[in-house]
Amino acid sequence: MTMLEDQQQRVREAGAKVGLPQGAVETLCAVRRKLEVSVPFRLDNGETRVVQGWRVQHNLSLGPAKGGVRYHQDVTGDEVSALAMAMTWKCALLGLPYGGAKGGIRVDPRELSRSENERMTRRYTSEIAPWIGIDRDIPAPDVGTDEQTMAWMMDTYAVWAGHTVHGVVTGKPLALGGSLGRAASTGEGLARVCLHALRQEGINPDGARVALQGYGKVGRWAAYGLEREGVKIVALSDVSGSVVRRDGVLLQEIDEHLSRGGMLSELEGESTPFWEVEADAFVPAALEGAIDAEVARNLQTRLVVEGANGPTTNEADDILSKRGVKVIPDILANGGGVVVSYLEWVQDTQHLMWTEEKVMTQLHDVMDRAWREVDAWRQERGVTFREAAMQMSISRVGQAHMLRGLYP
Repeated sequence: MTMLEDQQQRVREAGAKVGLPQGAVETLCAVRRKLEVSVPFRLDNGETRVVQGWRVQHNLSLGPAKGGVRYHQDVTGDEVSALAMAMTWKCALLGLPYGGAKGGIRVDPRELSRSENERMTRRYTSEIAPWIGIDRDIPAPDVGTDEQTMAWMMDTYAVWAGHTVHGVVTGKPLALGGSLGRAASTGEGLARVCLHALRQEGINPDGARVALQGYGKVGRWAAYGLEREGVKIVALSDVSGSVVRRDGVLLQEIDEHLSRGGMLSELEGESTPFWEVEADAFVPAALEGAIDAEVARNLQTRLVVEGANGPTTNEADDILSKRGVKVIPDILANGGGVVVSYLEWVQDTQHLMWTEEKVMTQLHDVMDRAWREVDAWRQERGVTFREAAMQMSISRVGQAHMLRGLYP
């Protein structure tokens, strides 16, 4: 089953539980718009390369579309559609006035020079420019993209529009209307939810054991947020491999080693396979599909807190549920990024600049409220965290869809 089929199955199950009409459910299973573009750009050697790109808007019932742009060699149109759909549920669950969108280019950005990356980004932006806008669709960084990517996108859109529009993208550099706290936001929100989950299980965060997959833009900030509360990161992995230490890794040591060009797998550790480490919580914060059926059978944990988008397959989800492992879904756990993207967008539209303290306070308030609402729904109806989150978000989007009606 593909990631998109996984999403659609969950939508149909949740829609039936909250009593949405079949027509509304099927509408929510389909993407509103899907643009596929060819992206030709000039290489440094003068040759032309052509890659595929997409921008998908899943649903606009709650507001303009919102979602990141990823550059990865395995990106597909169906994957982008599934991620756009997940953004719809995430925004609804967090109470943000957005629909879901996603973009992607099938390319390995590590193979491109900076100038090649810029030319590709600008060409892609020019192709999707009629679709995006401050009140239409607001891109942001994702896998393989960063604030520099957003700066190029914003400037390209400004040339196309004839004037500067700061709020057309979020996750920008501060000098171009970005927000303080944006870089840490997804990881900070993830850590916040993980701490809530640990405490609910009766586990004191001070001394709790967490295994973390992924040490990039999300995982690193989550690790520091957890470490700040006394959590021990007993296993850590990235694309190079993993390091396992029963007494916890030292993040400062990790960062110093990586800054010298070293790899995580080179660090001294124990021989236990990463996915078999005993931990109070596992946090997958890399790419989708990391926890499949085999991994789900071997995990030694009470909690899975999803930092990546779609890291757990439906089959694995069922296995974990039968084993009594609680899964905190991605649309709740990794929502911090879109929360601060929303706060950046608000600052841009109102020409404001908030302090980092104010941004973080609002981020924590939104994540805390969302946790309480999902947990209350779960306990009241006797369902899992994922079922509660999906049912809540489907209910909100479905209600907006029904109130707006069908045109014509």
